[in-house]
Formats: sequence, structure tokens, C-alpha cells
Amino acid sequence: MNADAFRHFFDYHFSENRSTWDKYIAPLSDEQFTRNESYSHGSVRNQIVHLISVDETWFSGLRGAEIPDALDPANFDDRDTIRKQWDAVEQRMRDYLADLRDDMLFEKPFGDGEDKDLIVWQVLLQVANHGTDHRAQLLRLLNDLGVKTVSQDYIFYAYDHPVEAQKGSPPPPRSA
Repeated sequence: MNADAFRHFFDYHFSENRSTWDKYIAPLSDEQFTRNESYSHGSVRNQIVHLISVDETWFSGLRGAEIPDALDPANFDDRDTIRKQWDAVEQRMRDYLADLRDDMLFEKPFGDGEDKDLIVWQVLLQVANHGTDHRAQLLRLLNDLGVKTVSQDYIFYAYDHPVEAQKGSPPPPRSA
């Protein structure tokens, strides 16, 4: 387990978030985007805002920053505002990951509360798994809206973004 592996896996996370947005969410009508569903967090918009909010919460904790209040989807009326918020959260995540070192993976970033015994690598896995879960939920909602989607399996990303298996090799290029 090393920091480069987590950077690679989060490049996948960011890539899938962007791909889902660009290919499937951006083309939706406003009605489709905000249509209330009884599934999970409701509309496509609500799912996206939830995903952004949770990523920001966990990485704020990792950075030692104040944990922000959960984002309210009702405060995000248009996709440009959501995209700007998502881009800002992703950049803060990338900044943290750029400085991540192998030894940090075993630190306990939270001083107290229910998360006090978590270590950094567990939090990183939680964030990535949460993202995969909610993208899958989004794909289901999009399918219900008649949108044809494709798999988000990590292995397809790995095929297109090979990395050296040897420790100490340069990290993979970062996508913007």
C-alpha cells in the first residue's frame, strides 16, 4: 500500500465523476436533472450534491480543516454552480493527495468522535467506495430516464492507464 496507488485510484474516481457528468448528466433537461425520485437521495442533482458534500467532508477532516455543513441541494439551482463547486472540491482533494506520503497512510487524522480510530488509508478507501456507490446509483437513475450508460468498472480505467508495479516508479500522469 502506497501513496502513489491511492493517487492512481483517485485519478480513476475523478475521471469517472467527470465522465458521468459530461456524458450523461450535462445533456439532461432541467426537468430530468431535478426530477424527484424516491430512490436514494432523490434527483440526479441531489445525488451529485451529496457526492460532492461527502468528498468535501472527509477530505476536510484529512486536511485538519473545519468540517463543513452538508450541502443543501436546494441551494444549487443550476449546473454551472454545481460544476464549479465540484471542481473546487476535486482540486482540494488533488492538493491533499499530491502531498500524501506513504507514512501518512497509517496516521489517525481524527482526534475524537466515532472516527477517532480510523486511519488515513481507511478514509481514502471509504471516499472512493462511496463515490463508486453513488455513481452506480446515478447510473440507475439515468437508466430510468432512458439514458444509455456504460460500466464504470475500475479495470477498464486500469487498462487505459497502466502504471509501473515497482515501488519508486514515477506516478502516473494526472488528468485535468
